Amino acid sequence: MTLASSNSFDVAIAGAGPAGTSAAIQLASRGARVLLIEEKKFPRAKLCGEFISPECLAHFKRLGVMDQMSAAGGALLSETIFYSRRGHSLAVPSEWFKPGANALGLSRREMDHQLLARAKNVGVAILEGAHATLVLDGKKMCGIRVKSGGVSRDYEALITIDATGRTRALARHLDRPRANRRRNIRPLVAFKAHLENTRVAEGACEIYFYKRGYGGLSGVEGGASNLCFIVAAKDVRRYNSDPEVVLREIVMKNSRAAYTLGEARALSPWLSVSLESFGRRTLVPARGLITVGDAAAFIDPFTGSGMLMALESGQVAAEAITPQLPLLRQGFGFESLANDYQAEYSRRFQSRLRVSGLLRRAAFVPHLDEAAILFLGNRSRLRRKLAQATRRSTSRELRTSSG
Repeated sequence: MTLASSNSFDVAIAGAGPAGTSAAIQLASRGARVLLIEEKKFPRAKLCGEFISPECLAHFKRLGVMDQMSAAGGALLSETIFYSRRGHSLAVPSEWFKPGANALGLSRREMDHQLLARAKNVGVAILEGAHATLVLDGKKMCGIRVKSGGVSRDYEALITIDATGRTRALARHLDRPRANRRRNIRPLVAFKAHLENTRVAEGACEIYFYKRGYGGLSGVEGGASNLCFIVAAKDVRRYNSDPEVVLREIVMKNSRAAYTLGEARALSPWLSVSLESFGRRTLVPARGLITVGDAAAFIDPFTGSGMLMALESGQVAAEAITPQLPLLRQGFGFESLANDYQAEYSRRFQSRLRVSGLLRRAAFVPHLDEAAILFLGNRSRLRRKLAQATRRSTSRELRTSSG
């Protein structure tokens, strides 16, 4: 389908990250007419930990991109190692989440590019470099307005999906004041860049805790390393928002980070973003509109499960929409779709979000990182259960949905 041939679609999706493309590929593969709108032009860099957990491989296989992801040259990550400020450590093997499998370090530039190419191949109509806004009929979402090259055009859609990430570019206009706003006690800022000359352990994703924040370092394709770290906004202001100074004066107070990053140099421009909230947001902000990915819930980055939640939430949305399409085309079925989506989303993700929230709060308590790492270091069984709680039931659910 080309954009010139129609301005009417079954589903319009704003945002071509992993959540949006996951939903688009699965919907189009099942016969839906899908429009995917992306504000940026791909390939592009993205602020992200770029850690793809082992469970994501089942999603890549389902989406038809497993070979492309394997050939992209990402780093195989066999474990995640957490370091306290004083250098004490504990390891979480990747095979705890999928026996015999590694995690993958792969840039968002490469991963998102491959997913978008797959979406095109299965017939998704795609608009890049385009800005999307709501089209409402009273309180009902009836389509999407797209502005590109100074020209606006409206597209009708039975269902619209907000996959625009933490910005919630569509849904935020429908949020009630203070609704679903779980703001951090301390405002945070995230930074990310690709580096060379790091001393990160081979096959490891390293997580560093330090005063008022944490960061992660792991390999990606091309022999580079991706560094993504979170710091308190007041510390960023203190050092005039200079990421290199913040890195030196805050992150590298962790003794392991000081070692691994001592000779490192940035290969890419630094990206930064303010983090306003974690946890779940409104899943169905209006009739005809649902949210996926970070627009639905933002899980704590150090759990390593953000990419998994994005891909999986796109799957949940596609599975809720597909059986209702015949009724939706007749003007019915949204209530059933919304109920099914919210119920399945809660079943899959609510426990993970709760556990991750508790871990985040603990991570920001002074000296608790040291005590926790020392306590869990010799308790492999407890450590394993705690790590798996951030992905609860995922393996069973994937077997069920693919069986």
